[in-house]
Amino acid sequence: MIQVFKPYYDHEEIEAVAEVIRSGWVGLGPKTAQFEKEFAEFCGVKQCVGLNSCTAGLDMALRLLGVNHGHEVIVPTMTFVSTGHCVVYNLATPIFADIDKDTLNIDLDDVARKISPRTKAIIPVHYGGRPVDMDRLKEVAGHIPIIEDCAHASGARYKGNPVGGLGEIGCFSFHAVKNLAMGEGGAITLNNEAMAQRAKRNRWLGIDKGTWDRTKLDRSYWWEYHVDEIGLKSHLNDILAAIGLVQLRKLEKANMRRRQIVSMYREGLKKLSQIKMPPEDGDDFISSWHLCEIKAENRNDLSIFLRDKGINTGVHYKPIHLYRCYGNRPSLPIAEKVFSQILTLPLYPDLSDDEVNFIIDTIKAFYRNR
Repeated sequence: MIQVFKPYYDHEEIEAVAEVIRSGWVGLGPKTAQFEKEFAEFCGVKQCVGLNSCTAGLDMALRLLGVNHGHEVIVPTMTFVSTGHCVVYNLATPIFADIDKDTLNIDLDDVARKISPRTKAIIPVHYGGRPVDMDRLKEVAGHIPIIEDCAHASGARYKGNPVGGLGEIGCFSFHAVKNLAMGEGGAITLNNEAMAQRAKRNRWLGIDKGTWDRTKLDRSYWWEYHVDEIGLKSHLNDILAAIGLVQLRKLEKANMRRRQIVSMYREGLKKLSQIKMPPEDGDDFISSWHLCEIKAENRNDLSIFLRDKGINTGVHYKPIHLYRCYGNRPSLPIAEKVFSQILTLPLYPDLSDDEVNFIIDTIKAFYRNR
């Protein structure tokens, strides 16, 4: 089967993990610190705090901004459930916004309509890797902090600037299917030193010094630490960070290959009236192309047809305001309509030209027979 996603690994990741295992230090340690330094530089920010997931990153960001009971946070409905769940973790209310029908990013006009005196933060998701129009969002948001959900967007750029440093805090995913894939992992990026130090304490249960930090202290009572705030255990570790360092070196090349594959899909499917491709990159927006999400007539039948021919597809995502856990929510008509049409095509750097052409030919065959 041709997969929807596949991590871009070779001997370098294997050797990086072996090196960490041979070192005897596999937890939160020097490789994590190195990754944090290099990823901060990559994103053009002063601080990066490594975590075990983007979910933990979103939760941490909301904690750092003081989101709590009685507050509202505006989120897009077309996203993974973590974006909404993390608001609830912090006892606040997610306010779901509709999406732009072309980019599938958050609808900024709907954001403007839904801002209230209780709005404590806005979380735009750079859907599929395409950056949200951050300049316009900042105009809409005014003084309200913006948390970038960059789960899809490692390597994406907005007006020449990397995502992750365009709002108050950026949140990244390094899950196994992401462009920079550690297997699991995440990070927050920011320019506020005090917030970063608080995040480092809170990712380690509120403890003010990690074990690696305490090994560098040449004094009595090196084992002592303080806990002034109750935190979580959500830190990155050196095995994952070692993979991440290799992946970071490969990221630009890998994203370039993703763009090539999307261009092949665009060219190969352009004469099919039943298929609509996502918008191309422009002068202001360079997508990381985590997803190639087409709109397709007879989406469900097409997905089954492709599966039977050995091609896996996906749907990203069911609008999260429709899930039972969020109760009765107002209709968001664009997201609900688009959900019935979208289909994720296979997209990863190791996908060969022959496989891409086979996918294109199989899609054409489906519509010829209807």
